[in-house]
Amino acid sequence: MRHYETLLLLSPELAAEARKEVLDALTGIIERENGKMLLTDEWGMRDLAYQVNKQSRGFYVRLEYAAIGNCVAELERNIRIMDGIFKFITVKLNDEFKPEEA
Repeated sequence: MRHYETLLLLSPELAAEARKEVLDALTGIIERENGKMLLTDEWGMRDLAYQVNKQSRGFYVRLEYAAIGNCVAELERNIRIMDGIFKFITVKLNDEFKPEEA
């Protein structure tokens, strides 16, 4: 397993319940693909440097998890087709995930 993080930019028009549903769906995908969710860090509503989909604000969320490569591919495939997610980026933090360090 490798250690990853995914940063999401969500629509500011999503209500708190809708944001929770999106995050629960993504967490479910990670766990279904035999990954381990480590942290969900909600940064909150922020001003954007430039407009995205005609919006000047967005809600940022950072997901930290341990997974194998095909889990990341499945997660990103689902992110692309979900409504309410403007942008995302996934970064590999470590080649090996050590549970004792988490």
